Amino acid sequence: MEGKEEDVKLGANKFSERQPIGTAAQDKDYKEPPPAPLFEPGEIKSWSFYRAGIAEFVATFLFLYITILTVMGVKRGATTCATVGIQGIAWAFGGMIFALVYCTAGISGGHINPAVTFGLFLARKLSLTRALFYMIMQCLGAICGAGVVKGFQKGLYETNGGGANVVNPGYTKGSGLGAEIIGTFILVYTVFSATDAKRSARDSHVPILAPLPIGFAVFLVHLATIPITGTGINPARSLGAAVIYNRDHAWDDQWIFWVGPFVGAGLAAIYHQIVIRAIPFKSRS
Repeated sequence: MEGKEEDVKLGANKFSERQPIGTAAQDKDYKEPPPAPLFEPGEIKSWSFYRAGIAEFVATFLFLYITILTVMGVKRGATTCATVGIQGIAWAFGGMIFALVYCTAGISGGHINPAVTFGLFLARKLSLTRALFYMIMQCLGAICGAGVVKGFQKGLYETNGGGANVVNPGYTKGSGLGAEIIGTFILVYTVFSATDAKRSARDSHVPILAPLPIGFAVFLVHLATIPITGTGINPARSLGAAVIYNRDHAWDDQWIFWVGPFVGAGLAAIYHQIVIRAIPFKSRS
């Protein structure tokens, strides 16, 4: 009888949540890995370090190439109904993030975004050395990706805004900044949740493909904020388009697409680590 009773305990009933908050929960089902060192000079001598940076460069290059081309295609149409429209742009951004995170997660972690890198750095998931290297490679990749789009269709690129992020007419700078903060919070919070090893250990009965919710979060944020700022939530994406388009109005709002994502990423890191994960500032003796 005991065996039969065990057989019918499926899903959530079999894996009920009985764990206390804080270190006791961590000790029961998962040991928290040590935080990454702030500086790790030794890793710059490793090929895996540079391979990860190259992966971030190529992924961000491809991300800008596909997404900016999609934006140009929508701008070119006489009406949005003749093109993939706003929904298509959102799908291009979300779908590329899904594909690229899937491809690069095992090499670099699949950040493809300085804000994501910054949030993970605050959570001590990677060293400052690696975080800075990733951000540089992401920005270079974005610039190259936007540059290739301009090279393919210079006239269309110049006359249709180059995919640069600006605060659209009818919205204030404050509205644009708020949209970027909240949008990036959603993205980075999803990244933390989808890649949380403790969740995998505790909720192993819930299969999850991490790139899928991350890409879907990008898609949803774009649907909401394209009318406001064109949706940045990625400083490398905004910088790459601004550098290649190089118009005054694109640079006027550039600070919004750095301050907003970094603030949003920082808030997401704090919320996930302190509230959701309930990791105390000091371990219990």
